[in-house]
Amino acid sequence: MAGRAGCYRVGMSDDEMQQELERLRAENARLKKTASKGVSLKISEKGGVSVYGLGRFPVTLYKEQWTKLLDMADDIRAFIRDNESSLKAKE
Repeated sequence: MAGRAGCYRVGMSDDEMQQELERLRAENARLKKTASKGVSLKISEKGGVSVYGLGRFPVTLYKEQWTKLLDMADDIRAFIRDNESSLKAKE
C-alpha cells in the first residue's frame, strides 16, 4: 500500500504478521489503560505543564501560572460553593 509506510509490508511471513499483530494488540491495550486512567500530566513542547483528561483539549500553563492558580485553591473552592446554583456540572 503506497503512502502507508510501516503499516503493511508485502511478503511478511505468517510468523512476522502474528508478532506484529501481538505488538499492536499490546500497544492498544496500553493506550486504553492510559486513557481510562483519567487525568494525566505532561510537559508541553514549550516547557509548560499540560493537564490531560479534563476536557477535549489539555489545559496548559507555565509553572508560575500553575503556582498562582494553586495558591488560589481555597478562593476557587469558595467561589464555586458560593455560586453553586448558577454553575453547571459536566455529566
